[in-house]
Amino acid sequence: MKKIFLLFASILFCSLSAQKKGKDYSNILKSKNIYEINAFLRDAHPDDPRRSVLKPRVMEMMTAYIKDAHPADQKVKDMQEMLALLKRRPSTKISFDEMNAIIKQKQIAKYKAELAAKKSTAVYTPSNAQNTFVVNTTANAAIPNAEAEEFNMLMAVNPVEHQNKTVKILNSLFDNDPNSKESIVLIQNKSDCNIIVRMEGVGTTKYRLAVPAHDESSIVIDKGQYLFTSLVCGAQYASQKTIQKAIMVALGSSAAP
Repeated sequence: MKKIFLLFASILFCSLSAQKKGKDYSNILKSKNIYEINAFLRDAHPDDPRRSVLKPRVMEMMTAYIKDAHPADQKVKDMQEMLALLKRRPSTKISFDEMNAIIKQKQIAKYKAELAAKKSTAVYTPSNAQNTFVVNTTANAAIPNAEAEEFNMLMAVNPVEHQNKTVKILNSLFDNDPNSKESIVLIQNKSDCNIIVRMEGVGTTKYRLAVPAHDESSIVIDKGQYLFTSLVCGAQYASQKTIQKAIMVALGSSAAP
């Protein structure tokens, strides 16, 4: 009886702790949603007894999803990475420093490959003016893609220009000098649309970066205050940012069930 009481108290305590974070996991044991269970494992107390049930369940669900997924499914890579983390640790939760290190290594590998190939490795569908963005689902209003020509122009850099940009990005990725006047910005585009991210600083300092749909790209800019703006599938994005070190900005939303 005492053991049952302690188990009940533990579950209640962990449920209350999770709810304090704004999430209700009271019915998590009934969940069939990979993302919901994954979120629970990240948030819940390390001693929560539900972990022993839900961790193997979500790993089985991820394995089944990867096995049955379409070859072009964008979520397969994410599932594989989450599964690999769960095999090594209690959850997919990683520290800020770990995340930065992972992103940095991925970027170094990507740009080393591009330098060796002497061309961009990005695979994308060029934009055209006939592409439209639905901006009001109720009224079904749409606007043409006014940035199509500019996006294609930014992506179509010549080999010499691309090599110079790649070398500059790699130098920035390897540079750990806090007194450096420049920093690298990584933009992740999780939307279904090609986008241009504009970074406007003080005076005439301006940058623009084309990022294909479901892809990412980097740029080296002077440190300072910037207004980041973009049209993401017709929706306006704007954010003021202070760039003093390497940062990652994710735009759009990944398609999660």
